[in-house]
Amino acid sequence: QVQLVESGGGLVQPGGSLRLSCAASGATLDYYAVGWFRQAPGKEREAVSCLSSSDGSKYYADSVKGRFTISRDDAKNTVYLRMNSLKPEDTGVYYCGAAYSCDIRNDAYWGQGTQVTVSS
Repeated sequence: QVQLVESGGGLVQPGGSLRLSCAASGATLDYYAVGWFRQAPGKEREAVSCLSSSDGSKYYADSVKGRFTISRDDAKNTVYLRMNSLKPEDTGVYYCGAAYSCDIRNDAYWGQGTQVTVSS
């Protein structure tokens, strides 16, 4: 059983940066693909980025390419999402999920989410 805890969200101005953390316990994350997802009010959850466990491949939604970077620190058993050049449309609750591949579905392990608000 994997427990995931997200942190690092907050209020930031457009153009600013945040780094989200997804800390795991109960298992080592290098056995899992870990993805970041977000859900804006009134919208469906969307995939933002994923780090594959098999070959370390990184995937990004087109809307965040060049601005967001996913990474993993095995010593801390934590996956990060560095978010630069933030836009108001990046606002939402950000969740991390872990599964055996980047095809992360509802039955994956999920954290409780962290709120990101981009506003002036």
